[in-house]
Amino acid sequence: MGPYGYSVAYETMHVLRSCDVMGEAPDSRRWLDRQLAYYRARAIEYDDDYEQRIPVPLLQQALAELPIAGDVLELACGTGWWTPLLAARARALTASDAAPETLEIARQRVRDPRVRFQQIDVFDWRPRERYDTVFFGFWLTHVPPDRMPEFWAVLRGALRLGGRVVFMDDGPAKAQIEELLEPGGPPLVRRRLRDGAEHCAVKVLYEPDELASVLSELGWDAEVRMVDGYHLTGWATWRGDRR
Repeated sequence: MGPYGYSVAYETMHVLRSCDVMGEAPDSRRWLDRQLAYYRARAIEYDDDYEQRIPVPLLQQALAELPIAGDVLELACGTGWWTPLLAARARALTASDAAPETLEIARQRVRDPRVRFQQIDVFDWRPRERYDTVFFGFWLTHVPPDRMPEFWAVLRGALRLGGRVVFMDDGPAKAQIEELLEPGGPPLVRRRLRDGAEHCAVKVLYEPDELASVLSELGWDAEVRMVDGYHLTGWATWRGDRR
């Protein structure tokens, strides 16, 4: 049994993750391209049932308790659900996404002079500015395991001395509702659109202690905690800042 009683799906995800980390390098660029194609296609319907899929009030409160301040960079902002809450606490906010379709929806939703929008594919980008806080909501579980060192190196380059990475995401219990694209294959899950079109997305779920350990190995001090049975939040600081 897995830690939340959802043993089959959770253990399958865990085995996939371990296999990807320890085995040969997967073709994760292709996974990311397919994932981006899905979110571009889904942009127009992304918001349709968002509040049925996500406990928005609970997560808004969880977000309010996270250490967010100063000049803020939001990665993978999607259609801008969390962007107004970040803007209210930021001196200035750069909200970014790789999908131009979702970014345009966010731009229409959030009309705040403190917010600027920028199209960024984080795996093909090097920061030119530094921020006090980098935030991403429901993005970390879409990062392929072999890309974690690269991703967190980019984050390090985006932070000012003493800055924080702050995140919110799905917890391991969400494995019970995921459908693996290929059982025994890579950590890709099936996604369907209203018109029946099938896509896929990367999905890598972590226990809080496990994620903190992964980040520690990459040089980050992290605190990760569950919000409820299905979602987690956390923040991390680069250990080198203490030297």
